[in-house]
Amino acid sequence: MVKKAISIFVIVQLFIFATYFISSKAFANVETAFMSAFLIIIGASYAYKRMVKAKVASGEYVEDRDLLDKIEDPHELYDGKEINDAPPEELNLKEIVKEEKAKVKVLDVKNVKHGIKGSVSLFRLVPYLFLILGFIALKNNALLDLWYYLPSLFAGIITGSFVSKEVMA
Repeated sequence: MVKKAISIFVIVQLFIFATYFISSKAFANVETAFMSAFLIIIGASYAYKRMVKAKVASGEYVEDRDLLDKIEDPHELYDGKEINDAPPEELNLKEIVKEEKAKVKVLDVKNVKHGIKGSVSLFRLVPYLFLILGFIALKNNALLDLWYYLPSLFAGIITGSFVSKEVMA
């Protein structure tokens, strides 16, 4: 798997190096944009994989419904629970409201900590820092050419997706 991922990366890098023969300005744009997007995708995939493994290892994750059931019935409308068909006069609305409020997830410190831990990972922050600093460096040195830069971002996203699927599988 890793050999295939490395070969994909090397082949794309050879194509990128070919842009050096067009101009050094084109090469600088293509390489900076490609590596930025590639590192962002790889970093996010790796950080997500680590977060999922940690959650599974801690025993915090419990699968209660299968994926197909969640897709077909995301709000559990057809889960077989008994529906109260009593006339409106006999319903205790206060009790129903209390039950529904209890179902709503409250934002607590544990959930906030988990969200911050996943989004503040160095595997996510460093590639974004590389993207920002690379863009600024190209702009300040009058090398930025969006005709090369933007398609290279797309190429980095595509390549990063393929490589992350190979490595993270």
